[in-house]
Amino acid sequence: MLERAGLSLLHRMDPERAHGLALRALQMGFGPKPGPITSPRLECSFAGLSLPNPLGLAAGFDKNAVAVDALSAAGFGFIEVGAATPQPQPGNPRPRMFRLPEDGAVINRFGFNNDGVDAIAGRLAARKGSGVVGLNLGANKDSDDKAADFAAVLRRAGPHVDFATVNVSSPNTEKLRDLQGAEALSALLNGVMEARQGNTRIFLKIAPDLTEAELADIAKVAQDTGIDGIVATNTTLSRAGLQNQHAQEAGGLSGAPVFERSTQVLRDLWTLTGGTVPLMGVGGIASGKQAHAKIRAGASAVQLYTALGYHGLSLVGTILDELERLLAADGFVSVVEAVGADHR
Repeated sequence: MLERAGLSLLHRMDPERAHGLALRALQMGFGPKPGPITSPRLECSFAGLSLPNPLGLAAGFDKNAVAVDALSAAGFGFIEVGAATPQPQPGNPRPRMFRLPEDGAVINRFGFNNDGVDAIAGRLAARKGSGVVGLNLGANKDSDDKAADFAAVLRRAGPHVDFATVNVSSPNTEKLRDLQGAEALSALLNGVMEARQGNTRIFLKIAPDLTEAELADIAKVAQDTGIDGIVATNTTLSRAGLQNQHAQEAGGLSGAPVFERSTQVLRDLWTLTGGTVPLMGVGGIASGKQAHAKIRAGASAVQLYTALGYHGLSLVGTILDELERLLAADGFVSVVEAVGADHR
């Protein structure tokens, strides 16, 4: 009841201001604290990382790592913060975030607004919890060498996280998506791998708006460079079928409209890689049924963000409860058995 009342109040505010207030509330100790939700059926691993459950928090919710411990205690199997860039930057002018409630979606054009990697790395180093935490790597808008920015962020913050995600798929930084081309991507990922210290896992986050040929190139580069996993997908530039008045705002669209396309990308990547590269499914998850679908399509773990703005953090437990029931109905003793089941 308290959560519903809080969400009702927040939904009357500008969405970016509401999000900031939600983060401050978490910092102050409000919000659910069940700890990582787990069971023998939900326990799994992703790229060698042991997880209590396969449901993670996607990057963007806690850009500056200000509520890491609170979010780690909210039921997730893992969380991802950022994106972080080498230098602090304010991002794009406001307003830059728009709710589309009729569509179960959000459009944002933040532009990697963040406090910079030094501040974020300091907060990550000071976290008290022991949960699995990752960092989304970004590039500064005015950088002359965006590829080098990713490696610089990893060198600074890598020792304080379990995984790092190379984000070349945000539509809100000019020319960033150009780095998804085979030659540029190969050079970028090799540079990031060289900057890796210790056993930090390296993932690549891709856009849902890729052609079949582009997706095939990415799958090959991922295998050739030896990265640890692919995150599919980021936001889309498509506006097909939207009803809300903000539908034509510039930026990346997330939420329910992305579900089908992002899940198809998972299926395609599984086929292209023969199931040899761990895949993380992101895009439009708001139920256990949708998490279940992504896992069967090939995801070893999944993430959500947009749906939390509409349903609150109690959604984490709801999704995991439904997912466990669906896995049991399938006859799977472990979620690991369900990964890629649609391909068998």
